[in-house]
Amino acid sequence: MPSQKYITIRFYEELNDFLPGEKRKKDFEYHFTGNPSIKDVIEAIGIPHPEVDMILVNGKSVCFGYNIQPGDHVSVYPVFELIDISPINRLRPEPLRNPRFILDVNLGKLASKLRMMGFDSLYENSCRDYDIIKIAAQEKRIILTRDLGLLKNKKVNHGYWVRNTNPAKQIREIVDKFDLRSKIQPFTICMTCNGKIKPVKKNKVFDKLPPKVKKTLEEFYQCSDCKKVYWKGTHYIKMQAEIQLIQNDKPPE
Repeated sequence: MPSQKYITIRFYEELNDFLPGEKRKKDFEYHFTGNPSIKDVIEAIGIPHPEVDMILVNGKSVCFGYNIQPGDHVSVYPVFELIDISPINRLRPEPLRNPRFILDVNLGKLASKLRMMGFDSLYENSCRDYDIIKIAAQEKRIILTRDLGLLKNKKVNHGYWVRNTNPAKQIREIVDKFDLRSKIQPFTICMTCNGKIKPVKKNKVFDKLPPKVKKTLEEFYQCSDCKKVYWKGTHYIKMQAEIQLIQNDKPPE
């Protein structure tokens, strides 16, 4: 039987969400045989690799392909959005800064809320994992998912496991995680299809309007893709109030 070796490893901040209680926020030993990469070790412990943004081994930044050595001391950090670690990071050629998303089939309501706040967010309830991974790579999108198996796919570079199950809490989680408050541009993205919303003259969409809206409102907007028409009715007022609470980092009323 091959002799077992071990490293000492610690995970920081929200990466601890994936660990059992006895391993959270502390150093622990990881025993191994053979010559595994640090990526293999991290995922064997239960951490999806897209959640990791920096790995230090004996104080030096390494890439996922680094083969661990007996006695190594490893520190693993989550994605950094509030500071730029690109000068020392060895995992990605560029930091995860572009807030463009693609969401899995479990996150339709979150997709609508992200679009409401002006974030480019692809979502199809029939989209397969294979398609999500392919589109994310081609368009440099961040995968948002409740499926840990999806994030562990070796082809995934940028992704995040959404912790909350309530859509109202999910949107706040994503805004906090990716530092999005300063980037919010409400009502610029179609909540139905993710197209761009632009002002439109009333006479251009008159036939699409309900009778009461025709009589009372003059300001209208239309999606450039699906042609859905928007106006500032009671639903708009409720959404605006929700967005303002999030912008001001205040709890829901």
